[in-house]
Order: sequence, then structure tokens, then C-alpha cells
Amino acid sequence: MRVTSSLKTKKIRDRNCRVVRRRGRVYVINKKNPRFKARQG
Repeated sequence: MRVTSSLKTKKIRDRNCRVVRRRGRVYVINKKNPRFKARQG
């Protein structure tokens, strides 16, 4: 999982990427290709 300051560029890397908020943190998850996971903070 990558930690980045901006998730906008991570979101457009793949069509299946979703931005999710969990416990006050923002995550990018991808069910089809899990290597695209990222967290903001």
C-alpha cells in the first residue's frame, strides 16, 4: 500500500479504482487489481 498526499492521480490509474473513507482516512481500493491500493496521509 502506498501513502500519498494526493489520491486524485492514483484514482485515474485504473477503471476499477474506488475512493473509500474508513476511520477518517481516505483509501483507494481496487478489487480486480490489488496492487493499486493507496492511502492518503
